[in-house]
Amino acid sequence: MAKKKINVAILFGGKSAEHEVSLQSAKNVIDAIDKGKYNPILIGIDKKGKWLLNNNSHFLLNSENPKLIKLNKSSDSVAIIPQSEGEIANLSNPQDRQKIDVVFPILHGPFGEDGTIQGLLKLANVPFVGAGVLGSAVGMDKDVMKRLLREAKIPIAKFLVFKDCDTINFEEVVSELGLPFFVKPANLGSSVGISKVKDKRDFKNAVSEAFGYDRKILIEEYIKGREIECAVLGNDKPTASVPGEVIANGEFYSYEVKYIDENGAIIEIPARLDEKTKKKIQELAVQTFKTLSCEGLGRVDFFLKEDGHVIVNEINTLPGFTSISMYPKLWEASGVSYKDLIDKLIQLAIERFEKERKLKTSR
Repeated sequence: MAKKKINVAILFGGKSAEHEVSLQSAKNVIDAIDKGKYNPILIGIDKKGKWLLNNNSHFLLNSENPKLIKLNKSSDSVAIIPQSEGEIANLSNPQDRQKIDVVFPILHGPFGEDGTIQGLLKLANVPFVGAGVLGSAVGMDKDVMKRLLREAKIPIAKFLVFKDCDTINFEEVVSELGLPFFVKPANLGSSVGISKVKDKRDFKNAVSEAFGYDRKILIEEYIKGREIECAVLGNDKPTASVPGEVIANGEFYSYEVKYIDENGAIIEIPARLDEKTKKKIQELAVQTFKTLSCEGLGRVDFFLKEDGHVIVNEINTLPGFTSISMYPKLWEASGVSYKDLIDKLIQLAIERFEKERKLKTSR
């Protein structure tokens, strides 16, 4: 008798500036997932936050063009029901209900990797891939993330934090951080809303751009060094991949370079590092992952200075899965294929859920 397939709801799109990145990531995961073992149920979330049950064969428009890629909205509207053990209600056809066994959220940015969707999935009592509510929220908020890393004595760059009600003085920022420096939204990823400020003329526009995406921004010192990334996989005993290096052809590793322009950066995997530095980066990656209460997966980004010092830039708790994304490429170079990586992530989600289910909920 054939083993019953596991129903995997793949959540993608989302109400975020990283919507299009998520569409690209989802396409790759759906293409690679083991169809003999898993039955993918595609749920696209549009930019207004509406959940749509998608047809597996035609869920994207312009799927081959990252600049024009769009969610196909000709679908039924659905919702996940709290405390339903993973039941999906079809709002367009109430008689049609589907049971899901595990959720793979391929959502980047706010409303996707900031703990909001993770809280909903916990209420629905269904396993899901990636960090839980706390790890997701901490990993998304660069201010809180960096303060926790600093508390754990993990090396980070100097930074200042401002709210949209604060007065920001350029000269005071320069006296604290020097020039150039980076201005970025506190809660966003994929290099969206980030500017490199070289002089006062750039400053006003950079601050305005960052505040366009978040009510809290970070202004961070510029670290001259190589950009190294390391992938982490696991729950209680996470392991690190071989590190890779990003050599951007532009000012920095921008959104376009990450997801649209395949020639915008040179990717070296594994990075050319001596054994001591490689081990240091892998140890710091795992330490960062644990410090920030992460689970499942994460990509830790570093700066390697000329004097050999390693600085942690940030963690990404739901890194990109596009065809040119670092996370799957780093694991492929470490001996884990794209297909096996997806399988491991789903199994880690189920493993964590089973452990949590054994916890007492009453005295």
